[in-house]
Amino acid sequence: MQGYDSAALLTKVLTQLVPFKASEIAAALEVFEFKTYRAKSHLFKSQDMVQDVHFLLAGIGRYYYIDVNGKEFNKSLVKQGGAFTSIASLIEHSPSPFYAQALSECHIASISYQNLVTLSQKNSNWSEFVRKVYERLALKKEKREASFLLLNAQQRYEQFLMEFGQDSEHIALNQVAMYLGITDVSLSRIRKKMGLT
Repeated sequence: MQGYDSAALLTKVLTQLVPFKASEIAAALEVFEFKTYRAKSHLFKSQDMVQDVHFLLAGIGRYYYIDVNGKEFNKSLVKQGGAFTSIASLIEHSPSPFYAQALSECHIASISYQNLVTLSQKNSNWSEFVRKVYERLALKKEKREASFLLLNAQQRYEQFLMEFGQDSEHIALNQVAMYLGITDVSLSRIRKKMGLT
């Protein structure tokens, strides 16, 4: 991972949620695998059996579906500190219903779900970490559902800008529109109205 200290980046991501001791992270490093994905490459595809959790150390990625007509729909956008996996694959041993893709160059720390469970069984900080990862996932899903039910398109875009901050500048507008559930033209109108163009 040229120009990146992968262990330091992983430590930063992990300690955002739990105050791990350096020794706890060092002991776990041997079960993590560090990878770099080029922009537009996939971490996994629909129908893959996913067995790992991929923590995003740097970059921007997305989850998306493709419908029967070949149209793409963004399920979620992922920034540093987020993770890629398919809960259905991990828990039910069923194929992933969606794709996970790097939108920019992404630096990833991957760990098998089984190894993550083993760490959590042996160490209370890792147990706390797994719990908080699930909590964050549930909260993100709940907020996204509420935004589609309660907010208009401009409010959803404003919420997106608040959530992603400066990272939003690195996400193509067509991907943002897809994430918001609107057309590129609608997003262009919203940005013009907000004085962003």
